[in-house]
Amino acid sequence: MSTVTTTTFVITFMIMLPCYKAIDSSALDDMFEEYARNSLPTRPITGLLYNATLPSNFTGVHVSIVRLRWDSFWRKGANYSEFNMPPRIFSYPYFPRLDIVYSSLGSQSSYYNNYNVPNYTLVAPVVGFNAYGPAGQKLNLTLLGGPILVQFPQNENAKCVTFYSNGTLEMSDVTQEDMCVVRDQGHFSIAVQVPPSNTPEEKDRGRKLWKWWVFGFGVGVVGLLSVGCVAFMIIRMRKIGKMEKEAENNEGLETANVGQSKMPLATVVRTQPVLETDYVP
Repeated sequence: MSTVTTTTFVITFMIMLPCYKAIDSSALDDMFEEYARNSLPTRPITGLLYNATLPSNFTGVHVSIVRLRWDSFWRKGANYSEFNMPPRIFSYPYFPRLDIVYSSLGSQSSYYNNYNVPNYTLVAPVVGFNAYGPAGQKLNLTLLGGPILVQFPQNENAKCVTFYSNGTLEMSDVTQEDMCVVRDQGHFSIAVQVPPSNTPEEKDRGRKLWKWWVFGFGVGVVGLLSVGCVAFMIIRMRKIGKMEKEAENNEGLETANVGQSKMPLATVVRTQPVLETDYVP
């Protein structure tokens, strides 16, 4: 890229920074390559890793760059950052020297939509590397001597995730040495599966079950109250009947049946009246 193009790109990116979650991963790589290349001294030492200076907007993000000779890279590979690159990696187009830019998104890994994994959560930063020619041209890599290994912190049940530039991803198992096996440049991380959230159907089913539970609870309460009232009435009627029976057994007056009711019947104790006309002196 030319100086004018680089300046325009950086300014444009900084303007878009509040919306950086949706930035294309290739544009992000190009931006990191520009910062890394500008951080190199006038005469960089071959094989020495240099840290790039990033703006404050990227606190927690780490970018570094190393310049290698093509023949040394072919014979020895490269072991920098979290990456172990074996010998016999062919890069093309051919340049006598090449730059490898390493990046780690650190605490900002989950801020980028490009690196979201459905039903999984990242448990390590998204790390990546890309190879460039002297003029900033991205190189293609062909592995002829074995895969590239990426070291991650130990985490049980984690899966390796490879993020491709076209937006797709690939998942694989972590090796026994807590490494991920990759076969090209790009971005990588590890993730663990999380329980799926309730779907709309499950939420609707839960609401229906809740309504039925409330309805059943209400019916149960009404039923218990009804049974209680009936039991109370039965007990009260039995008590009243018992009291009436005891009263009948203790009463001093004789009774007589009148219709369907019992009425008290008193014996005659009054003196019979005597007419005065019947009295003879």
